[in-house]
Amino acid sequence: MEIIVQKFGGTSVANLECMKRVREVVACKLDQGVKVAVVLSAMAGETNRLISLAESFSTAPDPSELDVLVTTGEQASVSLFSMLLKDAGVKARSLLGHQIQVRTSCEYGNARILDIEAEAMKNHFQDNDVLVIAGFQGCDEHGRLTTLGRGGSDTSAVALAAALGASSCEIYTDVEGVYTTDPNICDKARKLDRVSYDEMLEMASMGAKVLQIRSVEFAKKYGVNVHVRSTFSDTPGTIVSQEVPSMEHVLVSGIAYDKDQARVTIYDVLDQPGVASSIFGPIAREGILVDMIIQNTSRDGHTDMTFTVPRKDLERTVTLLKQAQETIHAKDIQSDTGVCKVSVIGVGMRNHSGVASKAFEALAREGINLLMISTSEIKITMLLEDKYAELAVRTLHEAFELDKHPEERVTE
Repeated sequence: MEIIVQKFGGTSVANLECMKRVREVVACKLDQGVKVAVVLSAMAGETNRLISLAESFSTAPDPSELDVLVTTGEQASVSLFSMLLKDAGVKARSLLGHQIQVRTSCEYGNARILDIEAEAMKNHFQDNDVLVIAGFQGCDEHGRLTTLGRGGSDTSAVALAAALGASSCEIYTDVEGVYTTDPNICDKARKLDRVSYDEMLEMASMGAKVLQIRSVEFAKKYGVNVHVRSTFSDTPGTIVSQEVPSMEHVLVSGIAYDKDQARVTIYDVLDQPGVASSIFGPIAREGILVDMIIQNTSRDGHTDMTFTVPRKDLERTVTLLKQAQETIHAKDIQSDTGVCKVSVIGVGMRNHSGVASKAFEALAREGINLLMISTSEIKITMLLEDKYAELAVRTLHEAFELDKHPEERVTE
């Protein structure tokens, strides 16, 4: 029995006409003689509506009760789509997260999948050709409903594909695949035929909304090939897969950016063991993600330290630092939100030099100053003023000739 997993996002199931298009896509796979596990998100805007409803009833909605509420969005999608399939003569049934035992941690609103009861789903396939499964949800050890965080239906789909041993996992959305950069700000962005797990992880971490980062982590861990494509087009999309030797010949695969950034600088802290722990320990315990960190050269036993956090966490971060200010002997704490990150990404950077210098030279020609720089094996990230974000993306995209196919570039 061959099984494939198809996931459709909120815009793909936004209304009756969209769902009819989804039914056509599913029918094409059924014609090939395979069983289909269809994972659905809530209709576009429904999750936000439910959260707003909760906030009108409570100033601080209980996280576990909020999960009970928002999971009804996916419940509506799977039941309605199952009706459409049955009216078309398709043997189908809907299944919710607790019915197929998607067991998760107890972190309401951002739970992690621990296990999936795959055999129960395979038994359901004995009597059905399509299982319509609610994405984004599961249940904890106490039987309470949980949700997987924004974009969690992507993770649901990849995890189901791994558990079922599916031959493929197709993620359908409103774009045709993964692009070299955001086509909304660079009209020369080109759709990628294939991208590695590591590159997709870096793109997702930089705010690319094509795939949720945890779904990519799952895919990499279990070796699930993911095909990102459009619900509304027959154009082949982008395969996200294990790195193959040919990928290393491509110097740069994409340019990503993230405007959801804030910069914090602590002046004249003691330059001695334990100070960094006093600064970042409380921040970590609050679940705040710290990214770029720079420590200046020591002077008279003191130093300055600068780092970035998501904008939504800036106020909490500054509060924590002020609480520790006396302990770390900081002279001053300053912050600003007028910054963004722009990254050059490509597995080919592992075996090629000169990417950083080319990027810096291109930005310098446009008069763009770099505030901070960090690097990894396959990524160079630069912090700059957010007013230059779009110009920087277009400049780097042109510098590395990403509008061309790799074989046509002179920079490779």
